[in-house]
Amino acid sequence: MSEPGGGTAPVLSLRGVSKSYGPVRALSGVHLDLHPGTVHCLAGENGAGKSTLIKILTGAVQRDAGDYVIQGRDMRRGITPAEARTAGVGVVYQELSLLNDLTVADNLCMGTFPSRAGFVDRRRQRDAARAMLERVGLADLDLSRTVGELPTATRQLVEIARVLSRDAKVVIFDEPTTALSAEEGHALLERVKALRDEGVAVLYVTHRMEEMFAIGDTVTVLRDGTHVVTRPMSDFDEDSLIAAMVGRTITNLYPGPREDARREGEARLEVRGLRPVDFPEPVDLSVRAGEIVGLAGLLGSGRSELLRAVFGADPVTEGRVLLDGRPVPRGSTRKAARRGIGLLTEDRKESGLLPELSIEENIAIASWRTAGVRGLVHGPRVRRHVEQAVDGLRLRFGDWGDPVSSLSGGNQQKVLIARWRALGARVLLLDEPTKGVDVGAKADIYRIVADLAAAGLAIVVVSSYLPELLGLCDRVVVVRERRLVADLPAAEATEEKVLALASPRGADRVAAPPSAPSAAARQRHDVRTVESS
Repeated sequence: MSEPGGGTAPVLSLRGVSKSYGPVRALSGVHLDLHPGTVHCLAGENGAGKSTLIKILTGAVQRDAGDYVIQGRDMRRGITPAEARTAGVGVVYQELSLLNDLTVADNLCMGTFPSRAGFVDRRRQRDAARAMLERVGLADLDLSRTVGELPTATRQLVEIARVLSRDAKVVIFDEPTTALSAEEGHALLERVKALRDEGVAVLYVTHRMEEMFAIGDTVTVLRDGTHVVTRPMSDFDEDSLIAAMVGRTITNLYPGPREDARREGEARLEVRGLRPVDFPEPVDLSVRAGEIVGLAGLLGSGRSELLRAVFGADPVTEGRVLLDGRPVPRGSTRKAARRGIGLLTEDRKESGLLPELSIEENIAIASWRTAGVRGLVHGPRVRRHVEQAVDGLRLRFGDWGDPVSSLSGGNQQKVLIARWRALGARVLLLDEPTKGVDVGAKADIYRIVADLAAAGLAIVVVSSYLPELLGLCDRVVVVRERRLVADLPAAEATEEKVLALASPRGADRVAAPPSAPSAAARQRHDVRTVESS
C-alpha cells in the first residue's frame, strides 16, 4: 500500500494518544498522520472518540499520554488553542464561531485588525478581508453586511476564509454540511477539494458516507476510543466501512418492503386547506395509517413550517387538521398531543429534550397523568410506563436516573420517540430525525420508524438527505417556495427528479417521461436486514 500523500512526510502526527474523563476512557493509544494535499476522513459512531480527538488537536482538551507533532515540532502536553492555531491547525465546526452581529470584515479580521496611530485602518482591513474571501470564491461579498444576514453556506465559507488567513497547514472540518442543502453541501465539498489541491492537509469528519467516498483519500476508523484501521478510501465500499465503524454487518440501512403501506385504507391524518402564515395558498395532504410520507425541499421551502403548523406550534390563517376523521383544535400543541399527534423537532436539544432532567423524566414528562395515580406521581407505575414506551427501541443507557444529555444523539432521538409512544401518538411528524446521528443509530431509527408504521401510525418525515426519503418513505411530497408541487411514489422518484421539482422553476426542468427508479428506491424492494456479527 502506498503511503498517503504520495510519500510526503506528515504535517501532523499523533502517536499513542490517550484521554480519560474519570473512569471513562475516551481515547486509548490512537495514532493519526495527516499529509499535505490529502483529505483524511475520520469515521466512527457517536462516542467513538472523534470529538475528543479534534479537541486534542485544537488544544481545547489536553491529552493524558502520547506524542503530538506538527511539522516536526513536538507539541507540549498543555498546548493551548492559540498555540495550535499558531502552529497551523484550523478548525471549522458544525456550530460556527462567527459573531452574527458584526460585519463580514470585522469577523474576518477579529484579533488581527490592521491599525495606524492606534486606530483601525479600515482601508487595509477591507483589503485584507477581500483577499481572504477571494481564496474561497467570495470576492464579491459585501464586507459591510452583518454575518447574521448571510445564508448558512456563505457563513461556512467566511469561516473557512478566516481559518485559512492564519496560514493553516491543517484544516479540520467537523460535520460541516449538517445544516446545508444538497446543492450547498456539494459546493462545500468542491471547496474542500480545492484546499487539498493547494497542499492543505484536511481532516474531514462526517456521518454522511457518500461525502467520505466523494472527497476522501484516506480514512481512519475509531471505535470505542480505539484505533481500528487506517487505509486508503479506495480499499472500502460502504458496507465494509460501516462494518469497521460499528463492529457488525449492516447489509442495508433501510427497512424491508412493507406490504401494508400499499393497501388502500382510511386516512389517519388529513390536512385540509391548511394555510400557515406566509404560505401563498392552502395545503392539502393525506397520510394513511401505516404509511410513511416524506417531505422533500430546499432549506427555507416551508417543510418544517408545515409540520409545526399541523402540530399547532405555528399559526395558520385557515384550514383544518383531522385525525381519524375528527378535527384537531388549531393553535394548541397541548391539544394536538392529547389527540395523538407527536412532533420531533429538527433541533432536539433546543426544543425537544430537557437536558437537566433524567432519561426517565424526559420520557414520562408528557404523560404523567397516564402514569400517575390520582394526579400523583407513582414511581413504580412510572417506571413500568417508561419501560413499555422504550420496548423494542434498543435504547442504550446506564441508569434511568442518568441525565439525558449523557446519551448519544441517536439515543436521544429514541428517548423523544419513546415520549410520544408513552403518550399514545397515532401520528408522528419527524423533522430531520437522523441529523447528527451516526450510521449504526440511523439503521436503528429507520427500523423503529418502519415498525411504528407497521403498528398503524401515520408518519411524515422531513429530511434534507434525499437517499433517506427515497429509501424509507412510501411517497415523497415535494415542497417548493411554500407550496406542495408534486406527490411521487418512492419507487418512481429519483434524486434528480426530486431536486429539479424542489428548485426554483423546477417544474420546467423535469423531463416529461418518468425517470427510472433511483438506486435507493430500487433497494426498497430488496430484503434488508441488520445482523449482529
